[in-house]
Parts: sequence; structure tokens; C-alpha cells
Amino acid sequence: MNDTTKAQIIRLIHQEVVPAIGCTEPMAVALAAAKAAEVLESKPDRIDVYLSANILKNAMGVGIPGTGMIGLPISIALGVLIGKSDYGLEVLRDVTQSAIEKGKQMIKNKCIHINLKENVDKLYIEIVCHAGENHSEVIICHEHTHFVYIEKNGQSLFDIRDINSLNQELCDDELNLSFSIVYEFAMEMPIEDIRFILKTAELNKKAAMEAMKGNYGHSISGTISGVYGRKFMGDSAYTHMLTMTAAACDARMDGALIPVMSNSGSGNQGIAATLPVFSFAEDIKCNDEQLIRALTLSHLMVIYVKQSLGRLSALCGCVVAATGASCGITYLMGGNKTQISYAIKNMIGNITGMICDGAKPSCALKVSSGVSTAMLSALMAIENKVVTSAEGIIDEDVDKSIANLTTIGSKGMEVTDRIVLDIMTHKQ
Repeated sequence: MNDTTKAQIIRLIHQEVVPAIGCTEPMAVALAAAKAAEVLESKPDRIDVYLSANILKNAMGVGIPGTGMIGLPISIALGVLIGKSDYGLEVLRDVTQSAIEKGKQMIKNKCIHINLKENVDKLYIEIVCHAGENHSEVIICHEHTHFVYIEKNGQSLFDIRDINSLNQELCDDELNLSFSIVYEFAMEMPIEDIRFILKTAELNKKAAMEAMKGNYGHSISGTISGVYGRKFMGDSAYTHMLTMTAAACDARMDGALIPVMSNSGSGNQGIAATLPVFSFAEDIKCNDEQLIRALTLSHLMVIYVKQSLGRLSALCGCVVAATGASCGITYLMGGNKTQISYAIKNMIGNITGMICDGAKPSCALKVSSGVSTAMLSALMAIENKVVTSAEGIIDEDVDKSIANLTTIGSKGMEVTDRIVLDIMTHKQ
């Protein structure tokens, strides 16, 4: 691997693995709202919001950090009231009780109007703020913090909509990852060059430890580590990784004001790519180098899969994140490159097709299912057991197997996505 590729991969990891407070979809909407209010330079009296179906789906039922409330209206209100666009996905970290009360009043006054926007990118957020005769408009597209249009009173201040798609294609084509590239990078990079990945473990472990002090969401973590959990599931490396990972997800989905390290625009993906690997590493008492390489392998594998799957899809992100985790766990078990490829195939042969029905507290259940499958897939792989190319969507080539997974998630499940949203928006 040449130095240019190494540098590109390091930049990519820094770009995709970043801190976030709260679910990234409502935070991205709050970010757009904050920017629109900053451009308007006054408190808006009307806010028109236009969202793609996937953004709408992922932001409907999730807790908004520090508010005790769920959904988009409060995140939009707080975005315009106290949000700072410079904070990125931590846009609401300055939230106060006073701001929450003002936000509730803004909702009560029906200042916020949320609409579905058809025929746009799966990640699309458009905010139009009005204050008397003045208005501002902001659009985020393709990535959670990627502004493509900013306008005030009809005057364009920033506009890359026409060239955005072309630039993104060029960017995506610039670095074509593969399983071999991911493996080689994780295994052969000088350890000091990738030591920064330990920040994911530090931040996400802290989130999990804080979460265990409370009673968030469905308390999946508490169930696993509780009386019945210990009685029937035991006390092992397996239950430890389930407990730690579920705890961080429980808190995040319930709206705890706890930052986590995200991956490819998703906090849950960041949690699930980090904590199972970190927890297992703690249990087997591996050294720093092993942990760093395992975490790098996990996170970069998630980034690789998401390149072709896309930021948002009908496929639950825990499928992808747990696949990365399974790679890291297999490596920590002493697995070689072939055995790690077996773990990937075992994952794809098992939980492909798990739907994403929005961000919400029960995501901790899905993340736990992903972690369980990651451990089982790694155990099979270390014993040289693998789902073969004669079975289902698995191909002899691991990259083709990954392509099959992402094709199903990005194209095959498009109808599923529409049906899920329709069900969610028409419940009595």
C-alpha cells in the first residue's frame, strides 16, 4: 500500500468517525435549523421544513438530548433558539431548561411545519426560516453536515447543488476500498499512526458507563446484567459486550445528553463498531496494539460497507456495524485474514434484511442482536466454519458477498422502506 493511499484512509477515518450527541438525523435537522437562524440573524416566526423519507423516518421517535422529549419539532425549535452550527452534530450541546420551555412554546404556537420531500437524496434536509419580510434557506444533502445551499432573501450565499453529485462521485471513486485494503491497513500501519482510534473506545466506554447509572429506554443493558440475565445468560465475555453496547444505545436513543463517537453518520454504528470489540479486548486482556488494530479493522470495515450501501437505507445499520465488530473480535481471537473473511460471510448469511424502522429506544434490541451475531460469527470463523457460496447470497469472493448485501439494502429494500414509512406515519 502506497503512502498516498494510507494518507487517504486516515483522512477518511477522521472524516467518518466523529463525536455526536443524540441521534444524528434529528441533530442534522437541528444543525440546518441553527444555520438558517444564523443566516436570518433574528428569531424566526415560521419555520418550513422539507425532509427526505429516510430522515423523517429516523427522526420521528427518538429522544432529543437533554429535553425529555422525542421527535423533530423540539430539535428544530432548539436548533433555531440555541443551536450553533460550528458545533456540527453536537449542535444542541448548550441546551438549557429555559430554551426547552421556549421551544415548547414555539411548537404550541405552530411555528414549525414539517413536510415530506419526494424525489431527493435519501439524506436531504431543507429549512426555510421566516421573520417578517425576511427569510433564509439552508439545504443539507448526502451527508449529515454537508451544506449544499445557503440563501437569504433570495440572494444565494453558497450553492454547490449542481456540482455536488459530481463532486461526491469523484470523491467516492478516489478511494476504492476492498476487504484486502481494509485488512492490510489495519494490520500493517505503524501503530502510532492509528493510535487515534482509541478515542472511539474512550468516548463510547464513557457513554456506556454513564448510561449504566441511569434507567434509559427499555434498559436492555439492565436486563442482560440483571438477576434473570445473569441466571439464564451467565456472566461472560459475551454478556459483558452485550451489556456495555446496549447501555450506550439505551441512553443515546432515550435522549441522554451523552456524546458518542459515530461512524458514517450514525452514533449507533459507532457504538456497535467499538464497544463489542473493546469489551472483548478488556476480558481477554489484550495489549494496546491488538486493541488498536482490532478497532481500526472494525471501524474501517463499516466505512467500506457504507460506501456502497449509502448513509441511510432500509437496512438496519447494526447489520453493518456488527459485521465490523465481528471482524475485530475474530482478529482478537487470533484469527487470520481468511478467518476474518469467514466472519463477514457468516454475518451476511445471517442477519441481512433486518429493517430500519427509524431511530428509537428499541434500537438497543437490534444492536444487541447484531452483537450476538457478531460473536457467533467470530466463533464459527475461528473454527473455520463459514456460510458457503452454495448458500443464499454468499459468494466465494468476500467483496462480492459484501456487494450483494449492499445491493439488497440500497436497491432491493426500497419498497420495504416506503412501506415502513407508510406504516409509521399512519398508525392510529
